[in-house]
Amino acid sequence: MDRVRLDTLAPRGWREPAVTVGNFDGVHRGHRSLVEAAVREARKRGGTAVALTFDPHPSRVLSPDRAPSTLMTLDQRAEALAALGIDCLAVLPFTFGLSRLTPADFARTVLRDAVEARVVVVGENFRFGRGREGDLTVLARLGDSLGFAVRGSPPVVHEGAPISSTRIREALARGAVRAAREMLGRRFFVEGTVVKGDGRGREIGLPTANLAIVNETLPARGVYACWCRRLGEADGTLLPAVLNIGHRPTFGGGAVSVEAHLLDFNGDLYGRTLRAEFEERLREERTFAGAEALVAQVQDDVARARRMLDIVGRGPAA
Repeated sequence: MDRVRLDTLAPRGWREPAVTVGNFDGVHRGHRSLVEAAVREARKRGGTAVALTFDPHPSRVLSPDRAPSTLMTLDQRAEALAALGIDCLAVLPFTFGLSRLTPADFARTVLRDAVEARVVVVGENFRFGRGREGDLTVLARLGDSLGFAVRGSPPVVHEGAPISSTRIREALARGAVRAAREMLGRRFFVEGTVVKGDGRGREIGLPTANLAIVNETLPARGVYACWCRRLGEADGTLLPAVLNIGHRPTFGGGAVSVEAHLLDFNGDLYGRTLRAEFEERLREERTFAGAEALVAQVQDDVARARRMLDIVGRGPAA
């Protein structure tokens, strides 16, 4: 997949582009519906499937004090969109200037002139342009005059409400990684480089990989059954793990850390990048009387995680 930053709005010369527009944070099931529709339109025309997204997230520019944490980095979004068949990710820098474009200006300068859309696929609740003045009806009318077709896609619903990145963040804030998985259509994951910690886990016989996480959103503090991937490995092997997110209150607390105890693994991981995919929450964060009580609880966590992960199996993330 090509990735192009639209620092200028010059025509890109893509063949018969079918374009879907959005932030695509999380690339959840609702996003997948849009992307798959755009890919179908592109293949039907022998054209290019384009995902048009924004960086930074518009809220970072328009209301930074209320901007939510993102579920994915831009690189992770690109990876997920490519896996769905997108041929080109067009990244539009979001600025105050861009936010002041009227719907007509946005449709003309971005959709027609820059990406040369032949068909645009958006959700039925899509809003765009200055003050979010434009909607699907406005876009369809503008498309008629500018030479592109517009396809509206209904929302994908989970438990009676449309799936959204906001609902996924709320689920993760509760530690409800299973609900997040149902809305994402895959396990929620975070990734980071393995860095040296204080070595306390190894001292008590439970060595952990300490992760310098690149993702902004973490599930609620607690202990989770996870699968870990060593990114860059050719076989993409999934390694079962028990992962802790928290302040380590038994040892005096501190900043939130993410530590993964990989089951039955003895290799050197320092400097490697691990992706942790969350299967289920085992328990909340607790303070123990000392190391002995903590070790007993973690051994119980490991036993429960083994049973859980053995039942799930090591198939593709779902």
